[in-house]
Amino acid sequence: MRKVITYGTFDLFHQGHYNILKRAKEQGDYLIVGVTSESYDIERGKLSVQDSLTQRIENVKNTGFVDEIIIEEYLGQKIRDIIKYDIDVLVIGDDWRGRFDHLKQYCEVVYLERTKNISSTQIREQSSNNFKIGIITDDVNDNGVIDEAKYVSGLHVENVLVEDETVGRKFCEKYPVDRYHMDFQEFKDGLDIVIVSTSLDKRADYVKKALEAGKHVIAVAPITMNKQEIKELLDLAKSKGLALIESITTVYLRAFTQLLWMVQGDIVGKVHSVNCSLSSSSFRNKDTYLDMENLGVTMIVKFLGTEFDNIIKKVAKDDSGKIKYANIFFTKDNAVGNIEIGTDIELEDEMVIVGDNATVVVKDDWWNTGYFELKDYKEKFVKKYSYNFEGTGFRYILQELLIMLRNNRSECTRLFPEESLAIVDIINKIDNI
Repeated sequence: MRKVITYGTFDLFHQGHYNILKRAKEQGDYLIVGVTSESYDIERGKLSVQDSLTQRIENVKNTGFVDEIIIEEYLGQKIRDIIKYDIDVLVIGDDWRGRFDHLKQYCEVVYLERTKNISSTQIREQSSNNFKIGIITDDVNDNGVIDEAKYVSGLHVENVLVEDETVGRKFCEKYPVDRYHMDFQEFKDGLDIVIVSTSLDKRADYVKKALEAGKHVIAVAPITMNKQEIKELLDLAKSKGLALIESITTVYLRAFTQLLWMVQGDIVGKVHSVNCSLSSSSFRNKDTYLDMENLGVTMIVKFLGTEFDNIIKKVAKDDSGKIKYANIFFTKDNAVGNIEIGTDIELEDEMVIVGDNATVVVKDDWWNTGYFELKDYKEKFVKKYSYNFEGTGFRYILQELLIMLRNNRSECTRLFPEESLAIVDIINKIDNI
């Protein structure tokens, strides 16, 4: 019996998928199809897959060509599968020609021509369910937003709103954006999503305008330092069934989600300490002290909760009175948290979480979490977890928003409203110490 194997995502199943499965079956007597898992697709940067794994498997099965379906879960699995299933032929689309020649030592490799003028990407882009984005900014730099949007099908940046005409003109010269506006009413027409990336004093006003205009919003965090104001904005978004997302990239990363699950799922055990340090020199855009403070407090809240018995702050300032180093200490219920911030002082960027059962260490630029280590006290081993991280990470926020919109869900579960309120409240308490 001649055994054949092929692989694919098979999202938005179309005639091209049908054709390649039919022709793959013609290569032998028994066809095995590997369908990529959702986590593997994310690892490979495929952030726009719309159909669930169950639906994709069902679509492949319904062709009638397939004898067995397996799940492709990691890079390099093909070699294991070829050996395990005693494969005679690996069938791959010709857009990958030459990329799998190294597998010829294990089996025959056949590249089949793809069906022309049809692909899942084209179907997504032609879908009426595409969303138009507008950016509100006071900077000629987009901080990677436009480039990141290219990696999430179904999104397109249409225009930009500015208060300074020079900024608008330079922005459109620098990036592939058709037009700029200086009037909000003109700017908002036809948009689905508004990204607010202005200075802190303008953010809340623009967020409110966008929500009142019926637009979903992604805004630089913190949106405002007024707790009542952020509550009103969150309530406004909820009442209108709109998404309001704070742009804190870390909480949208797959590695961070896994880390949070380990902490909350008791693998780490009761958490006694969360320590995070960060230096402005490690950030692409030289983030401000408030940006770093907000990020640090977000981690403390995610891992230790929203209530603390005591908060202590110690700072060192330069001759002009600017904070060059800060140490913020939190205490609660047999647990402590600590944030170290260096503006003119370089620190060893690291986050360490200590629990009853294990310690987790996230090294270097931990806010772009892609790798962490877990040391289990009982087993005396260090387990290493690694996840793909691409670009600035903003694409993962866009992906989350797209999932929310397609599922008709407006509440963001990566950062809950009560956490957003607590973060603003805590920062205000710190700054008043």
